Amino acid sequence: MAKKKRYLTATLPDGYVKTIGPTAAPFTHYWRIVAHLGGGKTEVFWGHAKSLREATGKKAATADAAKQRGWERYEFEIVELVETDGG
Repeated sequence: MAKKKRYLTATLPDGYVKTIGPTAAPFTHYWRIVAHLGGGKTEVFWGHAKSLREATGKKAATADAAKQRGWERYEFEIVELVETDGG
């Protein structure tokens, strides 16, 4: 029997809403990095993870990336995904 497809929604503290799906993947958390490159430029990276531990692991890698790429600063956020009606 096929797994039920569902929509997952992340709502970040700044009000940004990201919906993922339809998916049968067991994602539980959404992460986002806003990298400040200098000169008013930013770049956004995001993804989803199957556990809080997996998502938190991205934070250490982000600190290394910031040093390698010369970012002025960055924000790293993790929020729990909530099953929704979708689209």
